[in-house]
Amino acid sequence: MALFVQKFGGTSVGSPERIQAVADQIIRYRAQGHQLVVVVSAMSGETDRLLGLAASVAERPAPRELDVLLATGEQATIALLSMALQARGCQARSYTGPQVQILTDNAHNKARIKAIDGQRVMADLAAERVVVVAGFQGVDESGNITTLGRGGSDTTAVALAAALKADECQIFTDVDGVYTTDPRVVPQARRLARVTFEEMLEMASLGSKVLQIRAVEFAGKYNVPLRVLSSFAEGDGTLITYEDEGMEQALISGIAFNRDEAKLTALGVPDQPGVAHLLLGPVAEANIEVDMIVQNVAPGGDTTDFTFTVHRNDYQRALEILQTVAGDMGAREVVGDPKIVKISLVGVGMRSHAGIASTMFQTLAAEGINIRMISTSEIKVSVVVDEKYLELGVRALHDAFHLEQPMTA
Repeated sequence: MALFVQKFGGTSVGSPERIQAVADQIIRYRAQGHQLVVVVSAMSGETDRLLGLAASVAERPAPRELDVLLATGEQATIALLSMALQARGCQARSYTGPQVQILTDNAHNKARIKAIDGQRVMADLAAERVVVVAGFQGVDESGNITTLGRGGSDTTAVALAAALKADECQIFTDVDGVYTTDPRVVPQARRLARVTFEEMLEMASLGSKVLQIRAVEFAGKYNVPLRVLSSFAEGDGTLITYEDEGMEQALISGIAFNRDEAKLTALGVPDQPGVAHLLLGPVAEANIEVDMIVQNVAPGGDTTDFTFTVHRNDYQRALEILQTVAGDMGAREVVGDPKIVKISLVGVGMRSHAGIASTMFQTLAAEGINIRMISTSEIKVSVVVDEKYLELGVRALHDAFHLEQPMTA
């Protein structure tokens, strides 16, 4: 008998019919003798509906009250799922985040989990109940309801699995695992049987929408085996775990990409100590996250060209800030390009194999794709290219590294 924490997202519980299907699935797991804690999101579209209601009564809703409102989405789902389980003769009990005592800091709308009191949940499991917990929410030390931000239900599930020392945290979603790349771009993309926490963190940070970064970080920190499964089809999914040194590692596990990039460049900036801080400090103060950075010193060494990327939604604001700051520094010009994308190769096998980057560059060159920026780490190579080349570049790289073929030891 194993203890599983299972999380079902908004599409998995998006209608009464789907909630009934989830209940049937839970019953099948229970019949195998497993103990289950089930974490659920709000029904698909419900969070957006609640945000719309808030916007209809206040231009800038108070963060505390917004959390009170948004938490009701998951509360409806836990009650409905518990009712469906009880109607099938399965003992079940629902809990909101505060009832479980998922203690968070007081950063409303983006709170972080500090501790979980698992006593009530363990008592229910001992009484052979299925415990149904509202994801995405908790309570601060003053008793205020808090929410964890978009995708916070994944984090709730992993945190509960860590607190309860569960055998596995299973994330049920509308895909059946983690793929070598997006199958909508490359139909030959292959589902991976397993990836490491490191690889999944890179893929999540680079645009893969399968799992939230915070959930993967939490799982890696507390060594919680994490599995991605489909709510709508049988299968083993993808296991995310620590690297197994006894296993042969593929050169490349996957290709991630991000369509939401924008590039800014300050040309002819005086080359002096602290130039990076002077340019990026005001950007950071505006709560704009910077991704890739490249600095080139011009011939003669008197000036430098400074380039960085941001999320496309932040492009206009970042451009305005850079124009002001660079202008004050005497820069020659500030230019920007909001129509770029980032393509990344990810794989722990890179540690022990040379030539990955050169193969990547050669493959893109053969397709006439010009590389604008390059960034590397121990298990990742990223390039920035023009937006129009995204799909061509991903397909070419997928072919070049033979990712459609299962790895053989």
